[in-house]
Amino acid sequence: MSLQMVGLAVVPTVILALIILFYDRFDREPFRLVLKVFLFGMLATLPTIAAETIGGFLNIFNGSLFGTFIEAFIVVGLAEEFFKRRVVMKHAFNHPAFDEKMDGIVYCSFAALGFATLENILYVTLYYANVPNVWLTRAILSVPAHVLLGVTMGYFLSLAKFCTDPVLKQKYMRRSLFIPVILHGIFDFILMSELPWLTFAIIPFVIYLWISSFKKLRIYYKDSKAINT
Repeated sequence: MSLQMVGLAVVPTVILALIILFYDRFDREPFRLVLKVFLFGMLATLPTIAAETIGGFLNIFNGSLFGTFIEAFIVVGLAEEFFKRRVVMKHAFNHPAFDEKMDGIVYCSFAALGFATLENILYVTLYYANVPNVWLTRAILSVPAHVLLGVTMGYFLSLAKFCTDPVLKQKYMRRSLFIPVILHGIFDFILMSELPWLTFAIIPFVIYLWISSFKKLRIYYKDSKAINT
């Protein structure tokens, strides 16, 4: 394992973590809890790999475009977002420190960062170690995508956390999982389909993810600022 490649795999994690922490500067979360969520996010890659392996084996449509759709949205998208969300639900959602809406974005983003970090290390040192500049492609696309989906997940999880209407609360809970799954599926399907005309859609789609995520961050940033200053 090349230490240089590991370092390159971790660089996007550091940059994205600093961005999230910048927006959380009015009421910072306990370092130990954030670290815990990050580390369990890393560990979440293990059951995800198992689930994806089983799902890939059971996907009887492998080799077809429909099989690619199943892989992108269910085998990969659902498995990865489910386990990342599970980390936050188990370790942070009911914690006393989760006391404002920005916190949902922080914890979901760091669970996603942990997941993406270990996944990225595996990609650049093991799965695609012989592919030139794979770290750069993942640094630009894959790692940020995980975090941007974490922002969306945290946005809806916070709406659910502080909602007093039981029906609406369950609606937000469902959205906190299925909207990231759908977005994840679209992202992966564009890349997995290998359709030349569709591949070009990845750039506007990633731009959409960035714009949408920063809008959500700004909403909760202003909310946090109003509460804590």
